This record gives sequence, C-alpha cells and structure tokens, in this order.
Amino acid sequence: MRKTVCTGSVVMVILVLFATAATAAEEDNGFITIFNGKDLTGWDGNPAFWSVKDGAIHGETTKEKPTRGNTFCIWRGGILKDFELRISFRINNGNSGIQYRSQDCGNWRVRGYQAEVENKKGNVGFLYHEGGRGWRVNVGDKVVIHENGKKEVVGKLGDKMELTRDYKMKGWNHYRIICRGGHVQQFLNGVQTIDLIDKEVNPIDKIKGRNEKKGALSGILALQIHAGAPMWVEFKDISIKHFKPE
Repeated sequence: MRKTVCTGSVVMVILVLFATAATAAEEDNGFITIFNGKDLTGWDGNPAFWSVKDGAIHGETTKEKPTRGNTFCIWRGGILKDFELRISFRINNGNSGIQYRSQDCGNWRVRGYQAEVENKKGNVGFLYHEGGRGWRVNVGDKVVIHENGKKEVVGKLGDKMELTRDYKMKGWNHYRIICRGGHVQQFLNGVQTIDLIDKEVNPIDKIKGRNEKKGALSGILALQIHAGAPMWVEFKDISIKHFKPE
C-alpha cells in the first residue's frame, strides 16, 4: 500500500511539473490570449449581431434581423503593428473576414486589410482591402504593390485549389497572419496562401484620417459580418504576439 501511495505521489509531481513547464513555454513564446471564451470583454460589436456562444465569438444575421451594411466586432485591447495573429474560425453561409492593421470608421465600420473567410476553396485565404483598394492578392500569389500603387505578381506559392484543399467546409479552420513592416503573409491550416510586399503604405503614425487607398503599417483588429443573406460566423482561440521593431 505504501509503495502504491508513493508511486501515485511521484506521478502527481511529474504531472504538475509538466503542467508548469507547458505554462512557462506558452508564456515564453510571447503570445497573449485576447478572447476569454466567456464574454465579449475587450471586444466591441453591435449586440444585435455579436455574442458569445459555446466558447466562441458568434456573429449572426437572420431574415428578420439583417445588417444594412458590413458590421464588425472590434478588439479594443490595442493597435497591431508588427505581429503574428492566430485565430480559429468557422462559417455557415455568407461571407466574413478578419481585419488587421485596419481603421475604425465609427459605428462598427472598419476599413483596411482583410483575410477572407468564406466556404469556398480557392477563395478563402485571399487578401482584400475593405473600404479601400479592394481585391489585393489571390490565393497562391506573391505580390508586390509599388509606391505608385501598381500591383505586380512576382511569383507563385502554388495552385489555389491545392493550397486550400484541407479547408473544412463549415468546420473549424485556422489562420496565422504575420506582418513585419510592409511584408504581409497569411497561412490557412498551416499552408501559406498569400505573400504581399506592400510599398504603398500610410506613415505608421497616421491611423486616423489616413488615405484609404493605401495600405497601413499599424491599425486595429476586427471581425466581420458581411451584409447579405442570413449567415453566422464564429471565432475562437485568438492570440497575438507583438514583434519588436527591427
């Protein structure tokens, strides 16, 4: 009996040590969790459309309650400059997106870089400029936008259908978004979908009133519900790592 108790105690100590090590590793990698899985603390969206459901940020429109224009749930915890964002999502019908380095236009309206969220392989994963320059980078493309606004495809990451073949229709998928200076990368389920060098950018210190026809080196994070037919979208496991300026 004594031997069994001692063995159990040793196992417990080992488990505690593993848990402590895992927590330390999570802290050391620099990622900060920005959604608590319980409520919208730190987030700001029209309560008619945004809530928390089953541990996820839930955005939904219905036939009886449509949105008259795109509407957003905005993270109020800070400004994104150079960073890595990790976020899981799933969508049922309609269209959505993840805004980053974006501009708050008031009344839950946002413009700026957007990682596309939709149930369409070959489209999900592209880069859009909401309220500004429009469609920027197709899935599979490496693009340079020059200072004069000219867009040039300078290479390929692969076939758009092959790059998005592991996308789970109406299931949970995962985005990694990395920005360092004018270099923007998006990864869907571990596969890079776009690569952008944006040289047509606003100065980093001008967030308000900046030219929407240019990119940005800083801005807010937000989640989108697109106007249109009834739909819902959900987001969870949201964390950010801020990089030090190079």
